[in-house]
Amino acid sequence: MSGFRRPSWWALLLTAAGALLFVRLGVWQLHRADFKEALLRRYAASADAPLQDFARVAETPPPDGFPRVRVRGRYLADRLYLLDNPKHDSFGGVEAFVPLAVDGQTRLLLVDLGFLPGNGNGKTPQLPPLPGGEVSLQGVYVPPPPPGFEMGGNALARQTQWPKNSIFLDPVEIAHDLGRPLYPRLLALDPDPASIYVRVHTLDFSAMPPARHRAYAFQWFTFALAAVVILLVVHRKRPPRKP
Repeated sequence: MSGFRRPSWWALLLTAAGALLFVRLGVWQLHRADFKEALLRRYAASADAPLQDFARVAETPPPDGFPRVRVRGRYLADRLYLLDNPKHDSFGGVEAFVPLAVDGQTRLLLVDLGFLPGNGNGKTPQLPPLPGGEVSLQGVYVPPPPPGFEMGGNALARQTQWPKNSIFLDPVEIAHDLGRPLYPRLLALDPDPASIYVRVHTLDFSAMPPARHRAYAFQWFTFALAAVVILLVVHRKRPPRKP
């Protein structure tokens, strides 16, 4: 190390602290990527899991699990909510949600009926009628999609006709709109070849998928390496200038 000057204590301290911080952030990003991939695997496995009674998991679902449940109730068929143009295809369309009055319960269960493809003209697709009597449903009990920022505030409160449209699904706004509390999760119905709805459900990690976490981890590790390289470059001995 004869080619380097001895760095001061504060230069060593700052470099070590910065490098350790960057490494820690990189490791955290790797952990987040592994956590989300594990969630996606468990979600995929839930499609073939045995059915459970909804009452067992209704109020306190497992925080990192997705139980497949069976539930009975009646649709509030005149209270449909349409999530406008989710990312299913290039022709647009809507994801349809309807509250279900569970037998003997005050809370309503929001049911994801599935995706109704559009025809490319920008108009809302024709919604098939829902059964009016008691129904038995089965599907995966999943968290609601992440809320987003909606310009102009609550769009549901300004609408007077049903179905109501929104670009984000906010359970708090829907509960306020219905005047009744909702269960903490929603029911994503099992696929049905006889249904007009397309039911391809997945966890929404579009904003931060596991691959992006790994890219950020690589970035943080690069910063840690850069901090050490900068310390070496700054303290490299320079040859004396020629007179």
